[in-house]
Amino acid sequence: MKSKIVLLFFVTMLIASCDSNSAFDEYLALPNSTWSKTNTIQFTFPVTDSIGKKNLYINLRNNKDYEYSNLFLITQMDFPDGQIIVDTLEYDMADVTGKFLGQGFSDIKENKLFYKEKITFPRTGNYTFKVRQAMRKNGEIEGIEELKGITHVGFRIEKTQ
Repeated sequence: MKSKIVLLFFVTMLIASCDSNSAFDEYLALPNSTWSKTNTIQFTFPVTDSIGKKNLYINLRNNKDYEYSNLFLITQMDFPDGQIIVDTLEYDMADVTGKFLGQGFSDIKENKLFYKEKITFPRTGNYTFKVRQAMRKNGEIEGIEELKGITHVGFRIEKTQ
């Protein structure tokens, strides 16, 4: 009897934790919590709905080893027909006092960063989203080879209401 109650509790929690707005949600862990300048993170996802609007997010988890208040990213979206869209993006990672933004009570903060808002995918098929870090120190031309403190990079697609 007790095991049935425990099982029912876990099944209820699993169902309650499902996110009906999510169309795609995936994370990749970075080795040694370091994002190499040459490490392009890639997510491939199917699109079956070319009518409904979606919000696209870049999800990042960082720890206390992240040394900067912002983050520069270069993204690339590859369409099934060969079209490619490239963007350079900047996000705030800390407030003016140096406190990290994002959710979390521990040393790890999770940031849900808007990438595209209320877009429709023009055609069905497999799309590929690529992202790489493009950080550099002030006054320097060369980028930071090893960006410390980023533990995970994710990509999320949500259906809009």
